[in-house]
Formats: sequence, structure tokens, C-alpha cells
Amino acid sequence: MQNIGRVIKFYNSFFFVKSDNELIPCKLRGLLKRDKKIGSAVCVGDFVEISRLRDGSGVIESIQSRRNFLIRPPVANVDRVILTFAVDAPKLHPLLLNRFITLAEQSALDEIIICVNKSDLATEENFLAEYESLYKILRVSAATGEGIDELKKILSTGVTVLAGPSGVGKSSLLNAVDNNLQLKVGKVSEKILRGKHTTRVAELLQYNDGFLVDTPGFSAVDLVDAGLDKNKLRHCFKEFTQFAGACKFRNVCTHSHEPDCGVKAAVERGDILRERYDAYLTLLNEVAADK
Repeated sequence: MQNIGRVIKFYNSFFFVKSDNELIPCKLRGLLKRDKKIGSAVCVGDFVEISRLRDGSGVIESIQSRRNFLIRPPVANVDRVILTFAVDAPKLHPLLLNRFITLAEQSALDEIIICVNKSDLATEENFLAEYESLYKILRVSAATGEGIDELKKILSTGVTVLAGPSGVGKSSLLNAVDNNLQLKVGKVSEKILRGKHTTRVAELLQYNDGFLVDTPGFSAVDLVDAGLDKNKLRHCFKEFTQFAGACKFRNVCTHSHEPDCGVKAAVERGDILRERYDAYLTLLNEVAADK
């Protein structure tokens, strides 16, 4: 009998597939194993068709098409990413924020949430208010408990990737959500998910009816390694779309040096946030320099 399940983790040459509330260690069917392109493409989050063996293990017969794919760590079929930063200590830099957002957009994730931790340290009301027209902003404080209930609700459904630079208080947030959850994440993060050139191993950690993937984030991923070029980059800044139709060169305009650019005009009018546009130009130079 064949079942559909989800790959929860890969360990010791086994894909652990959750099907009907059972975690089943599986190997790849011989044909899939011989096809290196297919075999190497199986990753955590994939929905797969498996057949059961007499010893209780299983064999992956086929892989279902993905809704989306996160490059690092490799996770398929993600519902949302929560980009976690701090109000202060460390201070949030606009370029770092927009680098994370760009890589999340490149991965075609369903929902992008910006989580601002240490909101009790904010010296201005509604920190990052200028981004609220683009993304949901969740303001939280592990110290005071602000926003923790809303964070718990979000994490309780679907697959959520929690990403952010070091020092922003992700561990404290996970402790505030569920101390037992943080203990499991800590064990995984200690051994893996380290360094730009290190193989990244992901695991779906269950929280209520949802799954959580903890990662140091996308900042270690080179934009070019992520598959971004100057043509794809402009589509990662979604507010550009409504103004790009006014560009003289439309489909080939990079919104940088070209004359009669609708996006540049929108920046001058204040319809596009200048710090977003400045970050775009910096990232554009980065991907262009690789050519």
C-alpha cells in the first residue's frame, strides 16, 4: 500500500517521512537513486509517495511538485518566513533588512513577516512603520512578553522559517514561545547550519499543528548563489511593479541609469521608500559585479 507523507528530516542516509502521524524511515527507490538529479533534489518539506516494507520502514516512490523552495537551508513547501531583527543591540541596518527580504522574495515564499524583537528598547513609536504597507510587521519583546501570543498563533500552523542575524534574540523568543522547543532547536543549530560553505541540514520541528525551521538566515547566502541577476532582482522589490509600466524601456529597465524611468520618478515623488531604492541599487551593483 502506498501513502503520501512529508519529509521531516534526513539523517544517517534515511529520509524520515511523516504519514498519518507516524514517522517512517525511508530509502529512495532504486530508479530514483540512480537518477542523481532526482535523488539529490529530495529535501525536507517535500511531499512524497511511499510504499511500506514488512519491517516498518518505507521506500520513496515519487516526489510531488513543490509550491516553493528555500535555498538555504534547503526546505520545500514553506508557508512563511519570519525575518527577525532587533530594535537595538544590534541596531537594524536598512541594507541588511532588505537583503533578507530580497532573498525571501527570491525563494517565492507564500508569506513574509518582519518580526521586530526588543520592542521595549524602541525610542520611536511603531518602529519600521514605513514598511507596513509592504509586509506584516510583528513587534515583540521576549523581555516583556509583548506580541508573544500572536507569534505563537502564527507558528501553530503551516511551515514557518525563522531567520535573522545573530544577536537579535531569536533564542529568547523561542524560549518565550516554548522552552522545550528552544532546547530542540539549540541541539540542531549547535552542530549544523554553520558557515557559508558548510552543508546545511534542516529539520521540521513540530509546534502545535505547525512546523518550525530555525536558521541563521539568508545573509550568508550570496545573491548570485541564490540565482539572482539584475533581471530577477527588480522583481524582488514588489512595490516597483506598479510604476515599472511607465518606464521608457519597460521590460529591460534596471531602474538605475536609464532615462524616463517610472520607478525613479516614484522615488522622487516619495511613492517608493528611498532607503528601499538605495538598498536595491547596492544589491544591483553586487549582482552586476559578478558578471
